[in-house]
Amino acid sequence: MAGLTKRSLGPTAGRKRRRTRILLILGVVVALAAGGTAVAAILPLTSGEDSAAPTAPEPDPVIPAPAIVPVPESAPVPSAAGLAAALAPVVDAPELGEFAGMVADAVSGEVLWSTGSDNPMTPASTTKVLTAAAAMLALSPEHRVTTRVVKGQSEGEIVIVAAGDPTMTAQPTGTPGFYPGAARIDDMVEQIKRSSVPVDRIVVDTSIYDGPTMAQGWFEPDVAAGYITPIEPIMLDGGRSIPLEDESPRSAQPALDAGRALARGLGIDPARVTLGTASEGADQVASVQSAPLRDRLGQMMGRSDNVLAEAIGREIAIETNASPSFTGAVDSIGQTLFSAGYDLTGMKLHDTSGLSVDDLIPARILDQILTSAAGSDKPELRPMLDYLPVAGSTGTLSDRYASNDRIGAGWVRAKTGTLSNASALAGYVVDVDGRALTFALMSNDRPPEVSRPALDAVASTLRLCGCR
Repeated sequence: MAGLTKRSLGPTAGRKRRRTRILLILGVVVALAAGGTAVAAILPLTSGEDSAAPTAPEPDPVIPAPAIVPVPESAPVPSAAGLAAALAPVVDAPELGEFAGMVADAVSGEVLWSTGSDNPMTPASTTKVLTAAAAMLALSPEHRVTTRVVKGQSEGEIVIVAAGDPTMTAQPTGTPGFYPGAARIDDMVEQIKRSSVPVDRIVVDTSIYDGPTMAQGWFEPDVAAGYITPIEPIMLDGGRSIPLEDESPRSAQPALDAGRALARGLGIDPARVTLGTASEGADQVASVQSAPLRDRLGQMMGRSDNVLAEAIGREIAIETNASPSFTGAVDSIGQTLFSAGYDLTGMKLHDTSGLSVDDLIPARILDQILTSAAGSDKPELRPMLDYLPVAGSTGTLSDRYASNDRIGAGWVRAKTGTLSNASALAGYVVDVDGRALTFALMSNDRPPEVSRPALDAVASTLRLCGCR
């Protein structure tokens, strides 16, 4: 797990004819498994040979000695009674509305506190915890999506065979796209030109996906608002109209947009791009690959990327021989988690991103998955903890715990969930005694501007609790 690092930077240039020595002192690193909180300070010291003023003897050099140590297994486990007493004032806050939650010891999996944890609740984007877990159980961390270009059915025609990659970019080579490590249209253009295959029209084959492109519980205005786009098996920068802007308005025709970008790169009129299908066994002209799954899962969880979550859900469906549709993706995630031993009673999903207002997940399921990742039950899920945003620092938690409530900053790592009338927080925290606790906290029937601070207060209470 990546830690939160703070740096204090000193001057980088000394005055004329003076030498500057920089001593780097590394602080103690406290980590859960392979990450935690790190503190570094850079101290400038100057000495001048031409100065008339007396100088102190040069100090002995400071040798950097970084240390990463796990949270001690001997750290005391909070008592159920002590934890309940500490949480009582914050979990009864009216700002939480309909509330459910669970807290467990990360090492043993023992449930230390719960309320309404079996009640199906609107999960919002904490649904992505389930999507990530199923992906890590069903697919290799190195799994990539390959987009191919093949010869068409007539002279001058090529076909883009879309395979489920929404991360491609048309940004020029050498400049960033939205998703680090994504495939590039420029690479595709270069391969096609090297092939010497004549091209005057382009077909985009999206037949790998089945069913509707918008899920039950989604709303058309969310496309323009930048939260989602029709789910098609090829997109540029997740369908964003402004490639590097997270909540940019999205395209209503993302697959055609990708084909038109290729056309422009080849000097073809974008109007000569259509939808269609490739012939079976057609000769390949070019191919590009997505970043590996482990990278895309980190991007999905950190930014709470809905489009990426839906695409990964369909990757799982294809791997498990289910229909690459909303229904098939949901079913394949459910079957993967059930086969891994999770009790999914009360879960009802219509998508794999959590954008649907009709999704339902009990807090119990979220916490059990996180406890599996934090403990020794499912080592393949361990990297999930590193994907979680850090309070007050990264991803969707970067602006939370950053000003008023600083108690959890750097200590809480959690997946967020936000809809117009629901908020959730699911992750882990290390308490003041050094014990790692997992939690799933869910609030319904309150707007996020009301419920999120109340959820943050619950997680901060877990951080402070030395509840013996």
